[in-house]
Order: sequence, then structure tokens, then C-alpha cells
Amino acid sequence: MRACRLICVVGLMLALQIAVVQAADVAQPAPPFMVPVGADGVQRATITLDSYSYTPNHLIVEAGKPVELTLTSVTTITPHNFIIKELSVEQDLSAGKTVTIKFTPTQTGTFPIYCDKRLWPLPSHRDKGMEGKLEVK
Repeated sequence: MRACRLICVVGLMLALQIAVVQAADVAQPAPPFMVPVGADGVQRATITLDSYSYTPNHLIVEAGKPVELTLTSVTTITPHNFIIKELSVEQDLSAGKTVTIKFTPTQTGTFPIYCDKRLWPLPSHRDKGMEGKLEVK
């Protein structure tokens, strides 16, 4: 009986240690990135597309000013895309390539950014966490 309690206590202690280590490994969300306005009035930023992530994944821009985003894929095989449906922005990006997109947001709000690529029957890249947001002020 005593050995059983000891085994239970040791098991509980191990489970708690694992939980603490896993909690410490969880990435903290990065702060929003305020996209700077150039001397020409264009808001420019570079976004890295990696395996199921955008960096930065939260952009803040000003309404009524042009936005120019340079999208760079660092994946070697997997293609991605960059979609902001509410602003009619949709750009495919092959693995290892870079493209520049331009648009001018006219309405304020927070809009989801995501990749909807998928290899059937697997979950979409968005389902795997490839999403972010564009905040227009």
C-alpha cells in the first residue's frame, strides 16, 4: 500500500514537471508591428512566410494610405498564400519566392490574414496556425 502511494506521488510530481516545462515552451505572442510610413506616404513592411506562420503576424496600418508588403517564403517545398478576404487581398506564393503586394485600406477595423492552402485530406494551413491580423486605424 505504501509503495503504491509512493509511486502515485512520484508520478504526480513527474506530471507536474512536464506541465511546467511545456508551459515554458509555449511561445509568447509577439507585440503588434506598427508599419512605418515612408517619406513617400507608403506604409512598407516585410512578412516572412514559414511553415504555418507569418512573421510578424499582427500588423497595424493607417487607413487611406497605401500599403506595400513584401512577402518572403522561407519554405523549401510548401507553397502558401496571403489572404485578407475583407480587403480583397489574395496572393499565392511559391516556396522560396518573394513577391510584393500593394493595396490601400479604406475602412478601419481588424481583419484576419490567413493561408488557405491544404493537401487533401489534411487540415488547411490556417487550421495549423497560419493566420494573423491586419489592424487598420
